[in-house]
Amino acid sequence: MNKLPPTLDLDALRTFVTGMECGSFAQAAIRLCRSTSAVSAQLKKLEQQCRAELVMKKGRGLALTRDGEIVMGYARRMLALNDEMQSALKGEQLQEEIRIGMQEDFGESLMPGILGQFRRHHPGVRIIARVDRNRALLNAFDANDLDMVLLWQNEREPRQGRTIGQSQMVWIQHPDLDISALLAKGEPLPLVMFEHPCLMRSRAIDCLNRAGIPWRVVFVSHSLSGIWAAVQAGLGITLRTRIGMPGNLRVVRNVLPAPGSLGITLEQKDGTNARTMLAQLMEAALPEAT
Repeated sequence: MNKLPPTLDLDALRTFVTGMECGSFAQAAIRLCRSTSAVSAQLKKLEQQCRAELVMKKGRGLALTRDGEIVMGYARRMLALNDEMQSALKGEQLQEEIRIGMQEDFGESLMPGILGQFRRHHPGVRIIARVDRNRALLNAFDANDLDMVLLWQNEREPRQGRTIGQSQMVWIQHPDLDISALLAKGEPLPLVMFEHPCLMRSRAIDCLNRAGIPWRVVFVSHSLSGIWAAVQAGLGITLRTRIGMPGNLRVVRNVLPAPGSLGITLEQKDGTNARTMLAQLMEAALPEAT
């Protein structure tokens, strides 16, 4: 009689998938309400069951090995079936549409993983996502075109949303750009910014003006990808958070004035079950990811 293959642990598979979606198993531990050591033990258990290494270090983050890519594809399908079965047994499969807007920093890095996880757990919920800048999202929300919006907090324009986290702002540059040399020569600091109005643009200019540091905007972009491309080309520096920062850029340290932090705000219409559950998932995941 042939020996049966080992049955993979679904909890270990969920830990593995969540860790890769979060980009960190420490963040996965928070999202899964487990200790970091427990999460590490589950990953080790899964690798032993698969008889393969699934994850490797890549720069500041994690990457899948070839075997990890294979396991990831099957793991997501297995977990989706498990969750669908549980919902069907409980008669709790949600049927709803959520229109959510998110600022570019969140929409290009953190939120796709969160929305993907939510969608797998609740396949009956239709999600329509819009990525845009703060003002455009608020206008759409006020016009009832969006049910939820995730934004940078504008302290000068108080609103009814909940602050669900804080993210430290940092000056970001290409490693080849010598900021100290520019300051020593008294040359204007080259800035890469969004067009006005922009919360981070205003904060950057205020910081530099208070410190008496000359500056000039050398590149204006309508998109976050344009900001990152210009900084990667060495055209100048920008002020943002570490969210979504490309790995070949670095934070400017001990040369420029500290810009402080920026709040993360979630605004939503009257909560349905699906919106409430998505808001709880975002609230749990976002502060730790920033």
